[in-house]
Amino acid sequence: MSNALHVSRRRSLLIASAWCAAAVLPGYAADTTATAAPTVAAALPTAPSPNATINLIRLMVERGLIPAADAEKLISQAEAEAVQARAALAAVAQPAAAPMSDDTVRITYIPGSVRRQMVEEVRQDVMSQASQENWAAPRTFPDWVSRWKFAGDMRIRYEGMSFPSDNATGLSSNFWNYNSINTSSSPYDVKGAANPPLANADQNRDRIRLRARLGAEIDLEEGFTGGFRLATGESNSPVSENQSFGAAGSGQGGNFSKYSIWLDRGFLKYEKSVAQSDWSISLGRIDNPFFGTTMLWASDLGFDGLVIQGRRQAGENNTFRPFATLGAFPVFNTDLNFSSTNPNKFKSTDKWLTAAQIGTEWTISKDFSAKVAVAFYDFQNIEGKLSDPYTPLLISDAGSTDSTRPAFAQKGNTYMALRDITPNATNGFGTTNQWQYFGLATPFRDVVLTGRLDYARFDPVVVSLIGEFVQNVAFNLSDVSAKAINNLDASNKFQGGDIGYIVNLQVGHAALDKRWDWNVSLGYRYVESDAVVDGFTDSDFGGGGTNLKGYTLGGNLALSRRVWVGLKLMSADSIAGPTYKNDILQLDFNGRF
Repeated sequence: MSNALHVSRRRSLLIASAWCAAAVLPGYAADTTATAAPTVAAALPTAPSPNATINLIRLMVERGLIPAADAEKLISQAEAEAVQARAALAAVAQPAAAPMSDDTVRITYIPGSVRRQMVEEVRQDVMSQASQENWAAPRTFPDWVSRWKFAGDMRIRYEGMSFPSDNATGLSSNFWNYNSINTSSSPYDVKGAANPPLANADQNRDRIRLRARLGAEIDLEEGFTGGFRLATGESNSPVSENQSFGAAGSGQGGNFSKYSIWLDRGFLKYEKSVAQSDWSISLGRIDNPFFGTTMLWASDLGFDGLVIQGRRQAGENNTFRPFATLGAFPVFNTDLNFSSTNPNKFKSTDKWLTAAQIGTEWTISKDFSAKVAVAFYDFQNIEGKLSDPYTPLLISDAGSTDSTRPAFAQKGNTYMALRDITPNATNGFGTTNQWQYFGLATPFRDVVLTGRLDYARFDPVVVSLIGEFVQNVAFNLSDVSAKAINNLDASNKFQGGDIGYIVNLQVGHAALDKRWDWNVSLGYRYVESDAVVDGFTDSDFGGGGTNLKGYTLGGNLALSRRVWVGLKLMSADSIAGPTYKNDILQLDFNGRF
């Protein structure tokens, strides 16, 4: 044969596919050109007509073997291959053949049995390549991957704390670190020679802190989702995920030691939409489900328990969007063996929070919108209880109500002594061995009104006014005054209170979505000692806790779609008790992914 048909390996795959169509796709009949006589051309394979290949491509699209978007390109290639094949067959009688490259295949007469074997091999190659390269569904991943949605963020913070020179110092009970005492394995002897743990009120501090979080939400289908999040933290504090660089404590940190990672979220959720209503049920450790400010709930706080939420569209053009949230949360579960040193165990003192909030979003006009809500937060057994009378002979002898002390606290709430220690000769008739823990002096049942007004005339720049008022309706001044050991004036008169409020004005972009987006804010808060549980409120303002009033000035600037810088200045003064002032400057570098 003077001039053979040369076909590249990659192009020959398409022609071979047409020959094997009957084997690969049942029901397909190839349109081929029959040979008429045993001529030289008959020794060559008959090229499939364009119609045959085009029909094959269309059928492969229908069967999902190739995407429709690629069909037109393949049809054009098929027509070009047919033209080249006919030209090669027409030139078969020419005397000289061009030299073959390493990338070509010389096709001569192929017996039927060999051709059938080649068809099967090509079919297997095509199916294998289709599976590996996702021809049927390009640029997709396995099903489970598409159901996972990852998210995370990173924040590096410089924080400088300064205490004015006129702050009170010394052993005032307002500066006792009650959290350190209550979380210690041993109580504090109030009649002993050793000083109690004390909070810093006079020495300035600087620190650099890291907060890193990574989580995922998983679509469990048919309305169900699940999720989890991991986060940093130098302790298991519920109100902060910050890790101070170089801070040594809790068995970690210092001298470039590694830091701990905590399970910060873990939940299951079911969501359902009916007509113009949406509702959901969440179980586990979840984000704060309530509309509110950091006066009650710190921004990093997670809630453990059950939440039911509902929302509805109402009014002409959906002007109103009422919502409701119900929740039940275990705050503290008594140790199964409490007290471990007693043969007869003490009564359980489990603590719970039950909560309800109702409110609505309201589109007032084109430029004005509002959101208002009222909530009731009822804490059961959160307050301390006086123990049964007893005389501890050893420091390890527990009182019957030791478990009513807070498992975590910041500062500001009013405290009472928990142990009713009977004076006798073994303790010098009350002058020695007065080992004590301390509990909250008041119950907490908070009624909260929260509102936000937005003015969007200059959208995307929005002006927002946010306010919140809280009152602890379980607070009884005479009861608390009778047992309070802190928040006292110089004459030991109780000065604490039960109300709090916060007002904040923000101007700028509500979301920092692109470079140079910005916002600034100015706020004032006033939170009396027992308005809210200090263990759950903001951990930044005044160093965390209650019994504080003062201003907050802040701003944020986006450096890219996912990176922004923030600056905040907070100035706080104490309301009751000895003088305490605290100024904090925070410079944040944030990134999200």
